[in-house]
Amino acid sequence: MMRKIVLASNNQGKLREFSQILAPLNISLHVQSEFDVPEADEPFLTFVENALAKARHAARLTGLPALADDSGLCVNALHGAPGVFSARYAGEPKSDSRNNQELVSNLEEQQDRSAYYYCVLVYVRSEFDPQPIIADGRWIGEIISTPRGEYGFGYDPYFFIPSMGKTAAELSPELKNSLSHRGQALRSLLEKL
Repeated sequence: MMRKIVLASNNQGKLREFSQILAPLNISLHVQSEFDVPEADEPFLTFVENALAKARHAARLTGLPALADDSGLCVNALHGAPGVFSARYAGEPKSDSRNNQELVSNLEEQQDRSAYYYCVLVYVRSEFDPQPIIADGRWIGEIISTPRGEYGFGYDPYFFIPSMGKTAAELSPELKNSLSHRGQALRSLLEKL
C-alpha cells in the first residue's frame, strides 16, 4: 500500500530528488500546493527550527504526515552565510540567478572558498507529534566563480566538489542524490523511520 506524505515545500527540484529516493519504499510524496497549503513562515535562525515549523504547518493543514527540510549553503569565509537565508540571499523575490551573483560578488576578495551544503529533515506524523524524526546531512565543497553544469538548482552550478573535479550541477541526478546533503539526510531519516 502506498503511503501518502505531504512535502512541506513547493520546490519541484526537492520533490524530484526526494521522490526518486522514496519511490522504492511505497511512499507517495506530494507538494503542499496540491492541498492549497500556503508556504509557512521561516522566522528562525536555525535550520532545525524552520524545518519543524514547516512540517507542523503542512501536517496541520492537510491532516497527513509531513516531511519538511530546511537546507542551505554555508560558506566559511562568510561566517556561515547565506545559511538559513540561502533561498532569499539576494532578497525578494527569490532568484537563483541573483543569489548566485550575490554569493560570487561577496567572495571576490576571499581566499577561502570552502563551503558546505547542509540539510535538516523533519518528519512529523501529525501537527502535534511529540517525537518528530530529525535527520541531517552535510556535503563539503567549495565555491567557484564561473558556473558549470546543467543539472540541479540553486547554487549547484557554483558548488564544486574537488574530489570529483565537478560541480553539483555537472552530476547526474542519481549520482547527486547518492552524495548530496539532502540524500544523506534522507537516508538517515529512512533508517530512523
